[in-house]
Amino acid sequence: MNLITIFHRFPDQEACVEHLEKIRWGDKPECPHCKSERVGRKADSGRVGRWNCHACHASFNVLAGTIFQKTRMPLQKWFLAIGLIVNAKKSLSSCQLSRDLDINQPTALYMQHRIRSAMASGQGEMLQGIVEADETYVGGKPRKGNRHGKGGPGSIDNFMDPLPPKPKRGRGTSKTPVVGVVERGGAVRAKVATDLTGRGLLAFIKKHVTPEGSLLITDEYTAYNVMHKHIQHATINHATQYADGETHTNTIEGFWSLLKRAWHGSHHKYSKNWMPLYVAEACWKYNHREAVDGFSVFLRGCFA
Repeated sequence: MNLITIFHRFPDQEACVEHLEKIRWGDKPECPHCKSERVGRKADSGRVGRWNCHACHASFNVLAGTIFQKTRMPLQKWFLAIGLIVNAKKSLSSCQLSRDLDINQPTALYMQHRIRSAMASGQGEMLQGIVEADETYVGGKPRKGNRHGKGGPGSIDNFMDPLPPKPKRGRGTSKTPVVGVVERGGAVRAKVATDLTGRGLLAFIKKHVTPEGSLLITDEYTAYNVMHKHIQHATINHATQYADGETHTNTIEGFWSLLKRAWHGSHHKYSKNWMPLYVAEACWKYNHREAVDGFSVFLRGCFA
């Protein structure tokens, strides 16, 4: 759903609340605290969408227990933020969102993190069939002065100094590791990795992949050797070739490119504390890449 459609369909708070009530309850509203259906609208309230529960005597609204709970931001701006984020293939910076919605940057970042946290909830079904596993490393590039920039060895200021060795890539860097597994033609699961040993990778694979009837394809990283005892396993040696028929990791590599384009093109820096949410956003967008209306899919997921 594009922004024009969202703006016209949900012009005010009442329209937004009515839409969320239809998604969450349909024709049978219930108390989120005690699950009782003995509820009624709070007619004397000046606030939109308030309900009273006649069983536990609580007052509530449709936002209870969701990312919108206790928000002071109009729901129309929340809906517009969701539309902007789910439609941005390479993600969206908080500065850009603040300009688009005419709000300050910290508020935009807060809204983004809440939306991403909803994207992170619910991993879905186990993966099966042909699945590819790999790791990547996300982080900043070296400063220009370290190689060709002003004042660095090899720069025009120090042209007599030899060039330093090329910056290290991949394993052994100080970048943040991310591990992922993807089903061919299906969904992806990824997370910030804390353990890239055989034990840690095996635990990740067991959590997300059904071993019966599945084929796991990885590169030649020795930590994957433990997989042979638990799942059918094939490897591709990237030192000699990137594909051997159906044996390749091109699918998961394609997902890594989407994750890194969001970092390089929009965010430029990920805090390690919040990086799992950025990874979750990339996973959600990949898993719903064929959805015609990502906005509605996201809202339904908020109440799943």
